[in-house]
Amino acid sequence: MRTNRRYPTDLTDRQWALVEPCLPPPNPAGRPECHSRREVVNAILYVVRTGCSWRMLPKDFPPWQTVYWYFSAWRDEAVIDKINGALHAHARINKKVDARPSANASDSKPLRGAHTVGSPATR
Repeated sequence: MRTNRRYPTDLTDRQWALVEPCLPPPNPAGRPECHSRREVVNAILYVVRTGCSWRMLPKDFPPWQTVYWYFSAWRDEAVIDKINGALHAHARINKKVDARPSANASDSKPLRGAHTVGSPATR
């Protein structure tokens, strides 16, 4: 396993230990996986953080088509949400706050439009 990180978006070993259990097991009836799942997750994080297109993924990651296939499958199976939740809880624990976020209150005061704007009833 690689210990140095190529990109700031690469998972640390500690983060990978949190993410790996969130991933579904490989399909035994499918093709054997030829790319490390950690590298696939690192590639997904790279695209999400940098905002580059899938096709612009650097060549030292697995092929973009492979990464996108995993992203789509994991998104549809809510795996991405599980990963996000695990990393978010870990970050909250590191900040010494409860792992579960508390309720959030926001100001919902309605805004008035200009007097020249008609109300919905007069439109």
